[in-house]
Amino acid sequence: MRFSLFISVLRSLGPVIIGVSLGFTLSLLSVHWTEEACYLDEGEDVTLGQDGLLKGARKPNSISAVNEVESEEDFEPRIVPYKQVQPSAPKKVFRAKYISTELGMRERLFVGVLTSKNTINTLGVAVNRTISHHLDMVIFFTGSRNRKVPHGMFVVSHGDERQIWNMFQTIKYILEHCINEYDWFYFVQDDAYTEADRVKSLVEHLSMDRELYMGSPEEFIGGEMEGKYCYGGFGYLLSRSLLLRLQPFLENCRNDILSARPDEWLGRCIIDYTNKNCVSEYEGLKYHHYELGKNSDPSKEQSEQFKNALTVHPVSDPEQMYRLHRHFTEIELQKTYDEIAKLQAEIKNVSVVAFDGNRSAQWPVGINPPFEPKSRFEVLKWEYFTEEEIYSCIDGSPKCELRGIDRMDVADVIDTAIAELNKKYMPTLHLKKQQLINGYRRFDPIRGMEYTLDLQLEVVNQKGHSRSITKRVHLVRPLSRIEIIPMPYVTEATRVHIIIPLALQDRNFVNHFLEVFASNAFETNENAILTFLFIYDPVEAQQVNQNDIFASVKAQINAYERKYSTVKIPWISVKTETPSQIKFMDIISKKHPVDTLFFLAKVTTNMNSEFLNRCRMNSINNWQVFFPIHFQEFNPDVAYHNQPHPATVDLVKDAGHFDRRSFEESCFYNSDYMTTRTRMVADVQENEEILESLDIYDMFVKYSGLHVFRAVEPALHQQYHYQDCNPRLSEDIYHRCVQSNLEGIGSRSQLAILLFEQEQGNST
Repeated sequence: MRFSLFISVLRSLGPVIIGVSLGFTLSLLSVHWTEEACYLDEGEDVTLGQDGLLKGARKPNSISAVNEVESEEDFEPRIVPYKQVQPSAPKKVFRAKYISTELGMRERLFVGVLTSKNTINTLGVAVNRTISHHLDMVIFFTGSRNRKVPHGMFVVSHGDERQIWNMFQTIKYILEHCINEYDWFYFVQDDAYTEADRVKSLVEHLSMDRELYMGSPEEFIGGEMEGKYCYGGFGYLLSRSLLLRLQPFLENCRNDILSARPDEWLGRCIIDYTNKNCVSEYEGLKYHHYELGKNSDPSKEQSEQFKNALTVHPVSDPEQMYRLHRHFTEIELQKTYDEIAKLQAEIKNVSVVAFDGNRSAQWPVGINPPFEPKSRFEVLKWEYFTEEEIYSCIDGSPKCELRGIDRMDVADVIDTAIAELNKKYMPTLHLKKQQLINGYRRFDPIRGMEYTLDLQLEVVNQKGHSRSITKRVHLVRPLSRIEIIPMPYVTEATRVHIIIPLALQDRNFVNHFLEVFASNAFETNENAILTFLFIYDPVEAQQVNQNDIFASVKAQINAYERKYSTVKIPWISVKTETPSQIKFMDIISKKHPVDTLFFLAKVTTNMNSEFLNRCRMNSINNWQVFFPIHFQEFNPDVAYHNQPHPATVDLVKDAGHFDRRSFEESCFYNSDYMTTRTRMVADVQENEEILESLDIYDMFVKYSGLHVFRAVEPALHQQYHYQDCNPRLSEDIYHRCVQSNLEGIGSRSQLAILLFEQEQGNST
C-alpha cells in the first residue's frame, strides 16, 4: 500500500526533480573555476579590498573619468557650477508662397504662340481670343513689336527679327522662367487654329516623365539628315524632361546648327543631343492635324481628319480663324448634347428597377429636384407675365412693361417650348404659336429658373387640316456647374484717396466726421489721404476774402494737422452754380495720377479700415468699379422716441436700413474714370446738360463697359440728415433722392406709433 503510494507520488514529481537537478548541474559546469587572482597589466586601474584580492575591476573598453585608485572613504564630491545655455537664434524657415510650390506641384500645359510684328495685331489677337480663356498660360513670342500691345495679351519681345535667333531665345526664356512651373510645352504659329480643349485632353493622358517630341513629322530638306522634325505650322508638343535634357546643349545648337527654318533648327538640335525624333502617335494617342485648302469654307469640310484635328493650318486671316473656332465649338457642343442625352437615357433605364420606379428619376433628368419649403415663409413665389407686361416690378408697381433682358428671356422660353413640341409631334403634327395666354416663372436657387406657360397653338396635320388648342408646358433653365473664373490680382496695400464734397449746409457735420475719421484712420496710420472739396456758389466765391463760409472748417483741418504731425489734409475749392459729381471729378481727376484709387463719399459717412480694405479689393483697375450700399441711420427722434439716443448705432432693423436708393458713395480708379469720361465726349457735345443730369453711377453703367459691383456694406454708416435734392438732375435721380429722404425717417412701425400717438393727443 505504502509502496504503491510512493510510486504514484514519484511519477508526478519525478520529471520536476530531474529537471531541477539537471539545471543545477549544467549551470555549475558552465562556471570557469580558478584558484589564483586576476592580475592586470600595467597601466590598468584596480580597486583592492582589505584581503588584497580584486574588489572591482573595470573592463578594458569602459571609460573612467576620475582616478578610481582612491578609496571610497577619501572620495569628496565636486560641485560643477551651472552655466545657463544661451538659446541660439532660431533658424528662419523659408516657406513658399503657394502650397503647390512647396509640394513641387506644376501646372499641366504651357502654350507659346510664335508671332511677328506684322501679324500680332491681326492673327495674334484672333489666336488670343479663341484659346486664351481655355488655357492657364498663353505667351506670345515675337522678334519686335509695336509700341502698343493688344489688350489682354502677354507678349515677350526678343528684339530681333531673325527667326532662328527668336526660336533660340524662346526656348531659353522657357528654360529660365517657366520650366519649373509646367509639365508640357506646346508651341504653335499664329497662322494656325488650335482646338485648345483637345490639346489639354491630350496632355492629360500623357505621363509627365516621358521625353517626348510630338507633332507632325517631316523629312529634313535634302534628305541628308536622319530622323524627322515636327513641322511648326501644325504645332508641336515638348515634355519638360526633354527640355531639361536639352538645356546644357542649347548654346551648342545655336553655334553649330545652320538652318533656314526655326522648326528644322529645333528638330536637329533635339535629334543631335537627345536622340529623340518627332512622332505623331505615342501610347495609342494621336496628334491629329489638318491642312486647310486655300479659300476653303470650314462649314463644308466633312472629313473625319478635319473633325478630329487638334490644329488646322494655314489660316489666312482673322475672319477665317473665327469661323474655324465657331465650327469646332459647334462640334464640341453637339458632342456634349449627345452625351447628355445618352446619360439621361441611362438614368431612365436604371430608374425602372429603383424602389420608386420611374418616379425616382426627377424631371428633367440629371437636374436637381425642386426646393421643398419647410415653412410658409420659405415658399417660392411665382411671377405672372404676358408677352408685353410683367406683374412684379422692381419699384413696387403692380404692372410694368416687359423689356430688356426680361423680354428676351420670355421670347426665348416661348420659342424653345414651340421647338420642343414640334420635335415631339412632327411629322404627324406641326404646331405654330398663336399667343401666350398665361406665363409664370420663379427662381429656384437649387435648380434654376422654372417656367409654366399656357400657349394657344395652331395644330396642322399632314392633310393640312388645322385647329386651335391650348397647351400647358413646363420648362426649366438649369443652373450650370460652379466654376472659378479668373480675376485680376488686387492688393490691400493700395492707397485710397477719399474725396469729401462739402457745401454750405454740410458744415455742421464736419466736426463729427473728423473725430470718427481720426480714430479710424489717423491713429491707426491707415494708408489713405483725405481731401475736402469746398463748393462755392458765385456769390460766396466773390466774398471768400472777407467772409469765407468754410473758414471754421479750414481751422479744424489745421488743428488736426498740428495734432497729427504726419497727416496732411489737402482741400480744393470750386465755384459752380449747379453742383455735379461729374464736374467735380473732372477737376480732381486732373490733379492725380492715373493709377489713383478714389473713394467718393459724403461728410455724413462714417467709415473704418474694414470698409477701406473692401474698397481696395472690390475696385479693380480696368475691370470693376464698386458702389457700396451704406447703412442709413433713421431719424433718432423717430427711432428712439421718448428714449435716450445711443452713443453707437447697431445693425438692427429699428436703427436704420440699407439705402438702396443712394448711389453717392463709389470706389474707382482714375484711369477708369478718364476712359469712361472720354467715351462721353460725343454725347456731351450734342447736349452739355448731360453732365448735370447724370451722376457717377449712371456714367459708369452707360459708358464704361466695366463690371459695376453693387453690394450692401455693413461697415459703411451714414448719419441721419435731410438731403437737398437737386431738381436739375434727371427725373430718375431726383425721384431716388426724394424716396431716400422719406424712407430714411424711420420704419413703418415707428411711424405708425407716432401717428397713433398724435391722433390720440388730438382726440383728447
